[in-house]
Amino acid sequence: MNRSKALLLAGVLAAGTVVAGAGTGAAAADPCAGSGPLPRTCAQPGDLIDVTLGELHPTQAVLGFDQVFYKLGRYGSDRDEAAGDVNKRFDDWCETNGQEEAASAGPGARLDDPSSFSCTVPVGQETAGTVAPMKTAVIGPGGKLYLTDGHHTLTSFLEGPDGSPRMHIRLRVTDNFSALSPAAFWQRMTAEKKVWLRDENNRPLGVEQLPDRLGITYFRDDPYRSLVYFTRDIGYEVPDGATEFLEFSWGSWLRGEHDTGAYDLTAPGPYLDLVKRASKSMAALAPDAVVDDGKTAAQLGRIDEWNGGKKETGGEFAKLGKPLSDPKPGKLAEALDYKARVLPLPACTTTVTGPRNGPLVVTDGVTCLDRAAQRGPVVVRPGAALVVTGSTVDGPLQADRATAVHLCGSRVGGPVVVSRSTGPVRIGGPGCTANTVQGPVVVR
Repeated sequence: MNRSKALLLAGVLAAGTVVAGAGTGAAAADPCAGSGPLPRTCAQPGDLIDVTLGELHPTQAVLGFDQVFYKLGRYGSDRDEAAGDVNKRFDDWCETNGQEEAASAGPGARLDDPSSFSCTVPVGQETAGTVAPMKTAVIGPGGKLYLTDGHHTLTSFLEGPDGSPRMHIRLRVTDNFSALSPAAFWQRMTAEKKVWLRDENNRPLGVEQLPDRLGITYFRDDPYRSLVYFTRDIGYEVPDGATEFLEFSWGSWLRGEHDTGAYDLTAPGPYLDLVKRASKSMAALAPDAVVDDGKTAAQLGRIDEWNGGKKETGGEFAKLGKPLSDPKPGKLAEALDYKARVLPLPACTTTVTGPRNGPLVVTDGVTCLDRAAQRGPVVVRPGAALVVTGSTVDGPLQADRATAVHLCGSRVGGPVVVSRSTGPVRIGGPGCTANTVQGPVVVR
């Protein structure tokens, strides 16, 4: 068995926790010399490895939420099936897995059960063309996997109708930096521009501020990143051999040209007007104009003619603007339809981050646990609100007559009981990563 196939088999068998088999002589001294399952630290550039979504570490702290909302709206719709096609999520999974597109997906097919659907290219028969669109990862210290492309797609899989951290997907390895120390690893990643260390306002971030897992709750929302997604093939197109974080570079430039805050990004008319203005300014750039960090418009895929030379009533721009009532609605309409289902969070009056010891009793205002480690039970009194995102609670959570309770992407070491709430209660659901609760969840 060759090294690449052994790595694939190892990932399937042990879901990322692989130990080389025992051997004798040189094979025992070199874990990469054996023929059995190999550890991740043996992976080389170009290898395809099987992973689970839950073991991937992001290399960016922000997403364009509206891009994810479009995919989730499409994945949760039955319009593809009604037209005699398979749901788009199967096409996206097959493409991401190096298998081109979906061939079939019968009733009850699920992404977390690859045996329930098929792709046009079987595993083992991949070509350079089918491997090229795959998402990429770097092997870091200890064999940890750092995702360098595909944050939006894989987050959409995880948040989708059959997603979970246990879902499998294959990635293409671009680099193996597992021999480096953590400090040297991040220096190398930064030097080679394999990490995006800017926040949703384009301000610098430290590597310690990166999320440690996938899930929309753990990311920040950058509306300019969403804007760039909707300008694709209208103001720019992804060039061959595109660098990581290309869309963020465009977003950084657009931030200085257009104010997203001046548009209602919940309404299709104003949003489409922003896309038109932004994409026209992108296409109007000279090919050698520097866009961001020394990269020129040509290098970032600036399109030769806006909307492919077509009028507003044709081309990709017209497709983008088709309403939800159309047999083939545009991406923008589907994104906004899903976005309307996402409950807004109340403004925090008190924020807890990091470790906190002892019981937490919320008596008034809006208390937010944001990436916090609450070591003790949580009680919400009447008239108060609680927002828990990306946190852990070591104990039960109880709320009585609260004005709001939001629990997203968190772990609770006990039952969750919400009684007689006078406002919204969100425990998972649209725009809210699923939780892990050790006990019953009761909302009454």
